[in-house]
Amino acid sequence: MSRSPLLAPLVLASNNRGKIAEINQLLSNRGLSVRPQADFGVCETPETGLTFVENALLKARHATRISGRAAIADDSGLEVDALSGAPGIRSARYAGPGASDADNLAKLLEALADVPETARTARFRCLIVLLRHAEDPTPIICLGTWEGRISLAPRGQHGFGYDPVFFVPTHGVCAAELDPETKNRLSHRGQALRELLGYLEKER
Repeated sequence: MSRSPLLAPLVLASNNRGKIAEINQLLSNRGLSVRPQADFGVCETPETGLTFVENALLKARHATRISGRAAIADDSGLEVDALSGAPGIRSARYAGPGASDADNLAKLLEALADVPETARTARFRCLIVLLRHAEDPTPIICLGTWEGRISLAPRGQHGFGYDPVFFVPTHGVCAAELDPETKNRLSHRGQALRELLGYLEKER
């Protein structure tokens, strides 16, 4: 049974400019786009979940309930093996509430100061959900994983978040040194979004 078509723009349950740009670049060829939730009068909601999927669903449900439009939300983070999976779901606030990217990077590098380069394995996870309405009983849920390791120092000027210290072995550079097109092809968010688009294509 087909569903009614989604109306663009979708609400993105975030105001992160880097995230908005990445998602719109990936959606641009599919006739879809997202706008930040602030454009629809949606304030941020507390991320009280214990997993990426719980947090993504909380944010998407809040955004679509207030805006009355379909909403996309992602919860993503960095898992470092030497830190037992930290910072994980607390990646955005690793250095405390309101922490900047620079604050989080500094804390991460300090925590790994005595860890040799070969033992600094890590991965980005991205969990994306799409809700067509606030009571949608069958949200679309997609996961992307990007393997790498944490570099000894920040490198590169692109990207955001932990990109300057996320070393990509397949390309020999940090994520922040990749051009946007290459990053979107490799990244956890790119993987999850392509899976989401695959689901949407099947519904047409």
